[in-house]
Amino acid sequence: MKRLLLLFLVLIMSCNNVKTINVQGHRGCRGLFPENSLPAFEKAIDLGVHTLELDLAISKDKKVVVSHEPYMSRVFCLDPQGNEISKTDDMRYNLYEMTHEEIKEFDCGTKFHNRFPEQEKLKVYKPLLSEVFQMAESKNSNITYNIEIKSKPKYDGKYTPSPKEFVYLVLEVINQYGVFDRTNLQSFDLRVMEEIHKQTPEMKTALLIDEDEDIIAKLNKLTFKPEIISPYYKLLSETKVKDLQSNNFLVIPWTVNEIEDMQQMINYHVDGIITDYPDKLIKLVGN
Repeated sequence: MKRLLLLFLVLIMSCNNVKTINVQGHRGCRGLFPENSLPAFEKAIDLGVHTLELDLAISKDKKVVVSHEPYMSRVFCLDPQGNEISKTDDMRYNLYEMTHEEIKEFDCGTKFHNRFPEQEKLKVYKPLLSEVFQMAESKNSNITYNIEIKSKPKYDGKYTPSPKEFVYLVLEVINQYGVFDRTNLQSFDLRVMEEIHKQTPEMKTALLIDEDEDIIAKLNKLTFKPEIISPYYKLLSETKVKDLQSNNFLVIPWTVNEIEDMQQMINYHVDGIITDYPDKLIKLVGN
């Protein structure tokens, strides 16, 4: 009887662990490799992430470029001659005014990053979304994608196309590579969220919540119900997670880098975690 009870407890514990935390490599794995670069995405896949998280911009020649900013940030990049980009020139190199061939001339991987001292330094460029799909699909055809459309009203027509065109261009590449069913689109911009739903209601979406925003208040501004709520992790509590999940939302917070915070999110029973250090999270959850 004792043996049967022990076996039952083991089975219960195993069942409790069946729900796998979706490990999402933020901008690939920027704690380890230059962000939003092909080596970062490749490393994330090698580590065993479930999902690649990345950001998008649009070039002058209407190509979908993987980049957190729609310009060459002095924090991450050096100019084509290998020189530092000055503070006054920080937003000068506008991706929307450059072809992808011109964008590729910038080095966005060898500059030291204060926040990520362990990041391996490599000379890399901002790749096309198509290049990420080609590489990732060749390594793991089950990998999923969490793709952010970076948009602000003040950027419209200057640094980015209109939300309508932006969404159209992104969907075109996603459909071209046949990864629609393994992709969700996310944005902080409610206009973009509405445009995604308008153009393709079948696309899974994640509403991003910034650290100074209220989850429910922002959610209520949408005319539809996204599948995923993706807030700044400190906005969450166990009760909030439970309430959201009871309303059929997946909860995937960003960007969780400390072991203690990862464990807290796990204790809250979130559905996934976006992190710059997927290696730490994978060790913690035992994937």
